[in-house]
Amino acid sequence: MIVRRATAADLQQLPAVESAADALFLPLGVEDLPAPASAAHRAASWQVLVVPVPGRDDQVAGFAVLELLDGDVHLEQLSVHPAHGRQGLGGALLRAVVQAAEQHGARRVTLCTYRDVPWNRPFYARHGWHVLEEPTAALAALREHERALGLDRHGSRVVMTRVLGADGGR
Repeated sequence: MIVRRATAADLQQLPAVESAADALFLPLGVEDLPAPASAAHRAASWQVLVVPVPGRDDQVAGFAVLELLDGDVHLEQLSVHPAHGRQGLGGALLRAVVQAAEQHGARRVTLCTYRDVPWNRPFYARHGWHVLEEPTAALAALREHERALGLDRHGSRVVMTRVLGADGGR
């Protein structure tokens, strides 16, 4: 499975992939997630990784948006188009995220997600991520921003981390 850095053409496809992935929340009664970020907003991220549709390098099936936070890497968004779900693309993206963070020299990767949505916290836990009980000041501020956006009204959210290096829980 190929995971690569996003091109300008890839960035144009991300809002549609994110919207399709957000539709998975509709059966849970979640109908008002924030609108997908624009291609320009994503272009300002530290790194955006994409996994193309198998056999179609010009079509994005999923993506991961990485930011720098607290001197480490923060996974701001991971989305896989439902038409390509349950094929290992999310796991491939997570492995690429860890690799990018290690290459950057980060000590860990963090993310914020829903505690009880099956394709959120449980998915990340299966890939070696753990709930961070005491977030740093920057992560706490990020969580406050999420609350202000209204994300907490859809369920309990947690900060998770994946420690890198020999003791990273792999």
